[in-house]
Amino acid sequence: MRTLHVAPLLRFHLDDEPRPGHAVLVTGDRVEAVAPVDELTGAYPEVRVRRWNGTLGPALVHDGPLPPAPTPRERVHALFRLGAAAVLADHVTDPALRAATVRNEVAVLAADRPPALVVGGRADLAVFAADGSCLATVVAGRLVHRRA
Repeated sequence: MRTLHVAPLLRFHLDDEPRPGHAVLVTGDRVEAVAPVDELTGAYPEVRVRRWNGTLGPALVHDGPLPPAPTPRERVHALFRLGAAAVLADHVTDPALRAATVRNEVAVLAADRPPALVVGGRADLAVFAADGSCLATVVAGRLVHRRA
């Protein structure tokens, strides 16, 4: 299934200036295209569209211990509320926590890497409000967090 993620602003990299009028086309768990909204809606008129009110860009890499919570599953979901879709392996050494990251398709990385939207890459996206809070997180093409 294809989904077009649209927001008023889009960042390809976290340190880029946001661009207006762009969107991300996701097919399955991959980024199929990043292009102007009109171009993508014209090429894929039947695509499912998710409209977000914020800045869309790559999901974050969480570079510290996972947020505290009563269970490993809740610790992973706390990451999603921050806009993260990846963690460093050093911070998920507990077997139960590692299993929860695998079940939820969180990327476990050996080393930090700058988040970026890459065509053909895994569809890990986040939408942030002007105050920096996370409005939505998409991990491997699945919407895993949406702020009510």
